[in-house]
Amino acid sequence: MDELLPALPEDWERCLAVAAHPDDIEYGAASAIARWTAQGKQVAYLLATRGEAGIDTVHPDQAGLLREEEQRAAAREVGVEVVEFLDHRDGVVEYGPELRRDIVRAIRRHRPDVMVSGDFGVRMVGGMTNQADHRAVGLATLDAARDAGNRWIFPELLDEGLAPWNGVRYVCFAGAEHPTHGVDVTGEPLRRGIASLAAHAEYTKGLGVGGPDPGPFLNWVARQGGPALGVAAAVLFDVHVLAFEGPPPWV
Repeated sequence: MDELLPALPEDWERCLAVAAHPDDIEYGAASAIARWTAQGKQVAYLLATRGEAGIDTVHPDQAGLLREEEQRAAAREVGVEVVEFLDHRDGVVEYGPELRRDIVRAIRRHRPDVMVSGDFGVRMVGGMTNQADHRAVGLATLDAARDAGNRWIFPELLDEGLAPWNGVRYVCFAGAEHPTHGVDVTGEPLRRGIASLAAHAEYTKGLGVGGPDPGPFLNWVARQGGPALGVAAAVLFDVHVLAFEGPPPWV
């Protein structure tokens, strides 16, 4: 019998979820976020783009406004009221200092203990090829979590009154091929996660026959992850530990 994955520790208070596009968080991670907000944890969303290039039949000017509105509605379904957009251009987000600085700025403002993003590997769970913006934003999120604690990286942020923050303990990536931890979302968290994805109705409709039905799709994903944690339904994450309780494991 395979060894079960450990549950992600929940002895923390603040989370910042960073994604490339509206709806990225809703493909699984939102169910975990619903669990955390029900515990009283503070969660904020940071979106690199407004997803304006995501609907083939709708001009980006209109699509961006529509997808922003749907993202805010989706966030409310899981208890998240703070949703911010960086306005990088959808489809051509570039990994580099500008993106990292924008994420560091948000980290220093929100001062999270935990961060959530999407996997930045070339292949995601199931072998699916990852999208370019996802890869850029995921890796930038991981690097920014460390940059945020160094006053000599992006020192211009000090002039904005943003002091270094090195309190990020975990950076958690959903959709990874090789997850390390899980979150039990059985019952109400999964139900709320499904409602969150369903809030992206116009975007999903724009995908045509390729668009998922939120209920069956997220139920299937969560039940695929459940056995790894020994529960009925789970969201799995590849977790990077940035701050250890006590000596690091290699000591």
